[in-house]
Amino acid sequence: MSDIEKIQLFENKKVRTAWDEEKQEWYFSIVDICGILTEQPDYDGARKYWKVLKGRLIAEGFELVSNCYQLKMVSPKDGKKYSTDVTDMQQAFRIIQSIPSKKAEPFKQWMAQVAAERINQAIDPERSIDQAIADYRRLGYSEAWINQRIKTIEIRKGITDEWKRGGVTQEVDFAFLTDLMSKTWSGLTTREYKKYKGLTKENLRDNITNMELLLNALAEETATELSKQRNPEGLSENAGVAKEGAEVAKSARKEVEKRLGHSVITREKAIDHIKSPEELPFPDEQKQG
Repeated sequence: MSDIEKIQLFENKKVRTAWDEEKQEWYFSIVDICGILTEQPDYDGARKYWKVLKGRLIAEGFELVSNCYQLKMVSPKDGKKYSTDVTDMQQAFRIIQSIPSKKAEPFKQWMAQVAAERINQAIDPERSIDQAIADYRRLGYSEAWINQRIKTIEIRKGITDEWKRGGVTQEVDFAFLTDLMSKTWSGLTTREYKKYKGLTKENLRDNITNMELLLNALAEETATELSKQRNPEGLSENAGVAKEGAEVAKSARKEVEKRLGHSVITREKAIDHIKSPEELPFPDEQKQG
């Protein structure tokens, strides 16, 4: 399990969590959940409450609790790491239902928000630049790749801002324009591109090579500058400008491929060339837990 331990706050109360990259979900410390919902004055009280509740749930036949998953987390008592029971959001809801508390529903809503925000950032790091940089570094991308990727996020925002200024507001229209540009310069829609690279829910731009990133950025930056000059209105006019910008990148791609002697649209993924685990920052921390 590749996880990132993090402290989340609910009403200024600390909840220890760990993010599972493979499963794309948070795991929450059950003791911390019990402490908040029962308003225990200290950690030992919360731990004892969970011990009693766990025994009752097992007696009731709640199998997931009897085989409760454990992770090493930093103890709030001495700062050392100990194995502690954790739960995913779905199982947590069942546990919360067993605890009489006025905070139950607000806590469920908070958990859902935490999960949704992190999943969105993981799938689409453009939602948070700072989180994106931290994620890319943790995953082992080179600083050069990160700098270029962050620049393309800025460029992407430039073209989407222009589309909004031109009256494009529906998500389906943004997707249409994005696909139009991708198809024009690369020959593949976003869905086709992801399938070609063997991707599912991963962000396409996190998995394309430097050359592919540059060409896509050229298409978007050109379309942005054209839009500023022409002030297109509505989906049709914006589509015309988007296609024209992408045609510039298409011409550049063909020239590069002519000189290289091969296609720059490849099944290769940027993540295939990230640093090995021993080269990653804070290797000792990553091996814990």
